[in-house]
Amino acid sequence: MKNKPKPDDRSDNVERIQANINHTIKNMELAEELIEKTDDRKMAKTLEEKNERRRDALEGFRAEIRDEALHQKRRDD
Repeated sequence: MKNKPKPDDRSDNVERIQANINHTIKNMELAEELIEKTDDRKMAKTLEEKNERRRDALEGFRAEIRDEALHQKRRDD
């Protein structure tokens, strides 16, 4: 007997995405603190590169939230 696919439950997507945004921002802030405290230029450069990727990820998360809001609005109309 095959398992039925689970229905697309998007009810908590915005909250999940927002939690990812908050976590990413926290990591960026921690990295910035380390960059300011370290004398290791290689580590500082690595952390700066990570934060650049995190900024890109934040843009993606925000786009996902916009998409999700539009989906919910269409569903509610």
